Amino acid sequence: MSDEIRRNMPLFSMGIVTDLTELSSRQVRYYEQQGLIRPVRTKGNQRLFSFNDVDRLLQIKSLMEKGVNIAGVKEMLREKDQQQAQEAQPEPQPQEVTKPDLSDAELHKLLKRQLSELGSRPNQSHLIRGELSRFFH
Repeated sequence: MSDEIRRNMPLFSMGIVTDLTELSSRQVRYYEQQGLIRPVRTKGNQRLFSFNDVDRLLQIKSLMEKGVNIAGVKEMLREKDQQQAQEAQPEPQPQEVTKPDLSDAELHKLLKRQLSELGSRPNQSHLIRGELSRFFH
C-alpha cells in the first residue's frame, strides 16, 4: 500500500481531530462548509478525517493565526493544490526524431558525393578518403 493511499484513508473521528489540531468542532465544521476540507461520511453520517485532512486543518489554523482571512486561506490553499497537481503530472518527454533509413542506392550516392568533395579540399585527410573509398570498387 502506497504512502499516498495511507494518508488519504479516513481514520479519525471529530473528537480525535479536535484533540490533534486544538480546533473546536465548530471550527472544523465551518472549514468544511467553506470547502477547505472534505471529510468522508459514514453510513451514520459521522465525519471521518484522514492524515491529509488533519495536515490541512493545521495549515488553515496556522494561516488564521497569522491573520489571514478565510478568503486568503482559500486562495493560498487553491494555489498550493494547483502547484501539487502540476508537480504530480509527469513532464512530457521530448519525442525522439528519427530520420528515415537510407536505401542502399541513396547511401551509395551520399558516400560518393562526400568522396568527390574530399578531392576538392587539398588539406583534407587522406584517411577519410580511404575510409569512404572502401565502399566503391
